[in-house]
Amino acid sequence: MTLRKGEKMTISIQEHMAIDVCPGPIKPIKQISDYFPRFPRGLPATVGRSSALRSAVSQSSVSPAEAPREEDEDVDQLFGAYGTTPTEQPAKCQAPEEVVDPEGYESDDCTTLGTLDFSLLYDQENNALHCTINKAKGLKPMDHNGLADPYVKLHLLPGASKANKLRTKTLRNTLNPTWNETLTYYGITDEDMIRKTLRISVCDEDKFRHNEFIGETRIPLKKLKPNQTKNFNICLEKQLPIDKTEDKSLEERGRILISLKYSSQKQGLLVGIIRCAHLAAMDANGYSDPYVKTYLKPDEDKKSKHKTAVKKKTLNPEFNEEFCYEIKHGDLAKKTLEVTVWDYDIGKSNDFIGGVVLGINAKGERLKHWFDCLKNKDKKIERWHTLTNELPGAVLSD
Repeated sequence: MTLRKGEKMTISIQEHMAIDVCPGPIKPIKQISDYFPRFPRGLPATVGRSSALRSAVSQSSVSPAEAPREEDEDVDQLFGAYGTTPTEQPAKCQAPEEVVDPEGYESDDCTTLGTLDFSLLYDQENNALHCTINKAKGLKPMDHNGLADPYVKLHLLPGASKANKLRTKTLRNTLNPTWNETLTYYGITDEDMIRKTLRISVCDEDKFRHNEFIGETRIPLKKLKPNQTKNFNICLEKQLPIDKTEDKSLEERGRILISLKYSSQKQGLLVGIIRCAHLAAMDANGYSDPYVKTYLKPDEDKKSKHKTAVKKKTLNPEFNEEFCYEIKHGDLAKKTLEVTVWDYDIGKSNDFIGGVVLGINAKGERLKHWFDCLKNKDKKIERWHTLTNELPGAVLSD
């Protein structure tokens, strides 16, 4: 192709695309982690960090594609000299009785799900478990704005249900919420402390769809000592399955707190219905509308019936009502106190939830409660009792 003087050479697009402009094979770009390998903080003196870093920098002339294997092996050896391996580190966060060292090597769950700070106290005298939720840190973002609307909910296992669910308030747009909120389970016995586990879940609240799970932790209650506060600061874990078969085998109807006192001034027995806890759900909404009835039997005239007010849509009602039965102290040994809990329904018969019988023919705590009342005049004695779904000789229709 000849060009005239002063004429510029033109190249068509087809000719331009045909030109070989490939510079050769593309080598991978070195990453910053190749120069600064990550070690756990607090590396002992036996493993010198400076020597490890010098060896890493000296290898910078070799491409990562050629010698990544040796570097990985060196890091593994360093971890081995430290006494642990990276895969073993999350176990440190799973132990509830240990406080996580914020300066230590963090696991994936700690980094992605966050940590939770809380304390537990078992009040043995009042049969109460106090759960104080302090704060969370570094929670996983759940919303489009990179934040979350977190709250904490509690369940007792086995037997998780609405009856034993407690929850904190929701805090908006934060990954480091501070609640400082105390949630209390009533009617907790020494037996519960041996066989039950507290499940603590952190969730994200959504107004227009289902709330989302962030992370959880589980604390066996047998780790707690009576009347001693135990503090925890541990990593949240991914959701664990619940054994449904175990739940059914240990299903309960609920518990009731009753006070007994023989009043010399009123010449009668004062029966206090204080509260119920963890009642069985009888309605389709997962709740009940409970109330309590009491009888002092034998009751030939059928005049001993007393009834509390109905508490709407709750499985943990608080009544604080007291009834008086005029009776001589000497006649109480021949009597039996029958307490039943019912679910109120409109337009159909009420549902029986459970009951308890106190008297000279009772057993265990029920007999002891009755005996202590007869023995200690003018002294109010409160006890928790487990409800049963069958009462011999009781009228199970309202």
